[in-house]
Amino acid sequence: MSRLVQGKSAPWFKARSFQGDEINPGAYRGRHVLLSFYRYASCPFCNLRVHESIQKNDHFRLLVLEMIAVFQSPDDKLAEYVGKQPLNYPIIGDPDLQLYKLYRVETSWIGLIKAFLIRPHQILRSVFLRGFFPGSIENEIQRLPADFLIDPQGKIEIAYYGKDIGDHIAYETIEKALRNDIIEP
Repeated sequence: MSRLVQGKSAPWFKARSFQGDEINPGAYRGRHVLLSFYRYASCPFCNLRVHESIQKNDHFRLLVLEMIAVFQSPDDKLAEYVGKQPLNYPIIGDPDLQLYKLYRVETSWIGLIKAFLIRPHQILRSVFLRGFFPGSIENEIQRLPADFLIDPQGKIEIAYYGKDIGDHIAYETIEKALRNDIIEP
């Protein structure tokens, strides 16, 4: 299964967020969309990233970016773990992995092990400073994250497939892409 690439049309879908909202990324035409795929609802790496995204969301909205997150967990687990944060963007539970397959999100045992070797600071920040303790694990523990920046016309501007379980696209990369689009005529 080959990865999605820049310049191709993003696969659209309809889903319901665990908060109860209908999500149709096609309805975001005219704005950028950051579609982020996470692991399971109690993943410390994932909850730290969501926490950081919540902090950046108002700034990104000024740059005409909407965020959508997908987790491989059912709605009740999302409410129990990641849903404890003051969310300001939709989160979709996809325990059947339909969206993961559509976007070709990968798994890797090496990526699981590698994260614990190269990201001890993230483990400390997520677990001990933020209190994101691991709990139940739904679906593959070795799931890698992926982020897709979709342009206002529905094309993939950036397809970022994580190299380990804590690897997401850098916020600076997102902001640079958004600013370049805003500056260009």
